[in-house]
Amino acid sequence: MKQLDPKAVWFFFLSYLPRFIILFIILGMFMGPMILLFSTMSTVFFVQKFGINTPIQVFPPVLLLPFSIIFVSLVLFVVLVSYLWARLSYKFYKYELTDLGFRKESGVIYKKYVTIPYDRIQNVDIYRGIIARMLGLSDLQVQTAGASAVVSRYGMAGVGAEGRLPGLSQNVAEQLRDELVQRASKSKNQGL
Repeated sequence: MKQLDPKAVWFFFLSYLPRFIILFIILGMFMGPMILLFSTMSTVFFVQKFGINTPIQVFPPVLLLPFSIIFVSLVLFVVLVSYLWARLSYKFYKYELTDLGFRKESGVIYKKYVTIPYDRIQNVDIYRGIIARMLGLSDLQVQTAGASAVVSRYGMAGVGAEGRLPGLSQNVAEQLRDELVQRASKSKNQGL
C-alpha cells in the first residue's frame, strides 16, 4: 500500500492545531479568575499623594510566574501531542488501487477500511485548501454512487467524500485522479 506525501505530516499538524484553540479559551477562562483571586491576596501599599493616603494594590510578579510556567507547559504539551498525532495519522493513512477497486485505510485508534468498487465511482475531485497549497499538497476526493452528498456552508459538495485522500502531492493527485476515472470508465463500459 502507498502512503501519502511526507509533507502530509505538517498538513495534519497544521489542521489539528486550530482544534486546540478551544482548549486555550477554556484555559483562559479558568486562569483569569485565578489571577484575580491571587491579585486580591497581594500586598497593598499606601502612598502619600497630594496629602491623602491612597491605597495601591500591587500584584507581585512572583505570583504570575507559576501561571506562566503552567500556561507555557500546556502550550508546549498541546503542540507536542498535535505533532505526534499528526505523525501517527500519516503513518496509518494508506491507499492502493486493486483489481476490485480503490482501497484505503486510516485511523490511529479506530481503524477505518474502505474499498470502493470502480463501478461505483461517480466523480473524482481535487481540492487545494490554503494549508495544502502552502505545502504543495492536494486533497483527492472520490464521490460514489449511493453515498449521500454533503454540502458545506460554501456550497462545495464532497466534503464528506467516502474516498478522501488528504496530503497527496499535486502530481500524484492528478495521476491518481486520471487513473481512477479511467478505471471507473472501463468498469462501467464492461458492465453494459
